[in-house]
Amino acid sequence: MDFKYRQTVLDASDIDAEAAFWAGLLDGTISPGSDRWRNVWIDSNWQLAIQLAEDHLPPTWPDKAVPQQIHFDLYVEGAAAVGPVAAKIIELGGRVARPAPDRSTPRGIDVFASPAGHLVCICWLPREDQ
Repeated sequence: MDFKYRQTVLDASDIDAEAAFWAGLLDGTISPGSDRWRNVWIDSNWQLAIQLAEDHLPPTWPDKAVPQQIHFDLYVEGAAAVGPVAAKIIELGGRVARPAPDRSTPRGIDVFASPAGHLVCICWLPREDQ
């Protein structure tokens, strides 16, 4: 199909904090949409939109009281690359949702949450799997 516009939209009660988190993590830029909307541009084309949802409840994963609606998987080469990404996530207002039990393995996942609670998995793989 010939879609003219593609974006993924995340709900958040604080659109500025959520937009700053994703722009910082994905090396994007923020363009204001309106008082209810922020746009995050990555590589000058892919757009992630943050929509104001005043009653947004952050997912409580892994508890199912408030289920997750979406999550992102971002891959890095080797467990050693997780540390700098984790530090950036925390600096941007994110939090650890579930650390990997063992970073000495060739593959694994650390799970973090954005300020609005949307999950981002930092997955590591050996070079030969990429």
